[in-house]
Amino acid sequence: MKNSLRALAAIAIIALSGQALASEQLKVGKKIYDRAFGRGCGACHDIASNPQLASLIKAGELDKASFAETLKNGKNGMPKAMAAIMAVGPVKKAGYSEDEAIDAVYKFLSK
Repeated sequence: MKNSLRALAAIAIIALSGQALASEQLKVGKKIYDRAFGRGCGACHDIASNPQLASLIKAGELDKASFAETLKNGKNGMPKAMAAIMAVGPVKKAGYSEDEAIDAVYKFLSK
């Protein structure tokens, strides 16, 4: 009986910690979107003439690999963004790698 209770408690702790990590990741993703380049991604991507990232991701038209490629290498008028993303305070505080930062902003945009 005690072992069953311990196992259930461990499962609950793991589930709750996973939810906390996902919540933190969404918060960091929002901070990236709001602060990258000092003015945020939305300064360009919330303008009708530019790609609407959240809509493209939700529609399945922008996969994470293409998103990451553009952030790392730029595309058309989009500059390379990784230095600006990695300079965002919450990214540094969380100790995120480039891939983790990309995952965070992609998940934020896909929610």
